[in-house]
Amino acid sequence: MFLTIGTTGTQERPATDLGFLLHKHPDKAQAFSTSHGSAHVFYPEASAERCTAALLLEVDPVALVRRGKGKGRGGAPDAALAQYVNDRPYAASSLVSVALAAVFKSALGGVCRAMPERAASPLPLRIEVPALPARGGAELVRKLFAPLGWSRVEVTAVPLDEEFPAWGDSRYVRLVLEGELRLADALRQLYVMLPVLDDAKHYWVAPDEVDKLLRAGEGWLADHPERPLITRRYLSHRWGLTRQADQALELVRLAESDDLDVGCVDNAVDESTDTEEKPVPLAEHRRTAILDALRVAGASRVLDLGCGQGQLVQALLKDVRFTEIVGVDVSMRALTIASRRLKLDRMGERQADRVTLRQGSLTYTDKRLAGYDAAVLSEVVEHLDLPRLPALEYAVFGAARPGTVLVTTPNVEYNVRWETLPAGHVRHGDHRFEWTRAEFRDWAGQVAERHGYTVRYEPVGPDDPEVGPPTQMAVFTRTAETGTTTEKKAKEAEAA
Repeated sequence: MFLTIGTTGTQERPATDLGFLLHKHPDKAQAFSTSHGSAHVFYPEASAERCTAALLLEVDPVALVRRGKGKGRGGAPDAALAQYVNDRPYAASSLVSVALAAVFKSALGGVCRAMPERAASPLPLRIEVPALPARGGAELVRKLFAPLGWSRVEVTAVPLDEEFPAWGDSRYVRLVLEGELRLADALRQLYVMLPVLDDAKHYWVAPDEVDKLLRAGEGWLADHPERPLITRRYLSHRWGLTRQADQALELVRLAESDDLDVGCVDNAVDESTDTEEKPVPLAEHRRTAILDALRVAGASRVLDLGCGQGQLVQALLKDVRFTEIVGVDVSMRALTIASRRLKLDRMGERQADRVTLRQGSLTYTDKRLAGYDAAVLSEVVEHLDLPRLPALEYAVFGAARPGTVLVTTPNVEYNVRWETLPAGHVRHGDHRFEWTRAEFRDWAGQVAERHGYTVRYEPVGPDDPEVGPPTQMAVFTRTAETGTTTEKKAKEAEAA
């Protein structure tokens, strides 16, 4: 199996920079062992004007069978023979995807310490795959690659036999891609699309394949028009894994539109439609109000409780005054998406030391959350059943006791301003309740009194003179006396 990756350049920016980006020297032919044979990397041409790297995968049919534990399909003699005589050594498949991930691991991650700016910039690329299985034909190949930014997608059907054209075309095509893309993006596309077009994987698809797909598809898969087919085929038609991947990708798509804050946010209403005069999404209003309140409080160590997909954590990381940021959420799926959003696996050591993502329930006390300057509960309380609020209240205000606590929640009075929201409906199906301004202030006032805090209230978003703002925020500040009301009463009774 053979594929090439080429680029062009100038004397100032030579094409041989490709060798730095791939971490493979153009003057050397290198070989790498894989579980099914050997992968070879060499350069058919390497000059300042043109440079092409080739990946040749030599598949060992015997090793392939042994890795498959020697099991033929159906046990028939011809099936057993097909284990040894097949197209795996000649056509691009999941074997090549595995080889790409092993041989070009750093390039797939977009990592190049020698030339970080080149790794982060688009290059004029030409990728050729001479024999690509295409279950679905040439048209499907075009549909998969055309939306990905390539200026040219050339797909040529390979005939069954050139000497007998009447036999028609085989299921293989020759693919040529040309355009300006980041090298990492191009490699990730190939990593996903090769097994998708073959619609077969040579290994058992485990749940961790969902994470591999989401990582490789970051930035392009969520909005791809053929996403359902891609996820279904990549995950070998395993319905449970496909549904899990589709749900995670939909969350990514919605979050990137920034009209919705999925997880612990009122995410049923198109917040960009407040008025034409206020195009800023409500989610952005919230983050700005929270950041301003944290700066006023002088906080540097901050908890984001119910962090969801990490939008606020990402905003906090941009301000160096926040030296330690901990995101907590009960959903591992949300935390996984947050990790990808923040690019934790590629983050510098100093930046990575500032942030921690942690799974945990906010209705249980956690000693690790004690001692922080501030905690944020952004669009969280309305997702809890009312009987569970006291548990959250004690875990945050009674046990963790940060110096400042910010709580934002929808103002139900403002719902009448959204014509698309039916009367009497909450903004999201997962909201257990939505408070009026008076109800919110009554709850916040009692919490402050019970736990030794003062509280003030701030509007978030356009403050309507009749119904108030779309979001209401309470800013709790711990008083100098550290004991809660309950603790004080207990001490007074003990003293008496």
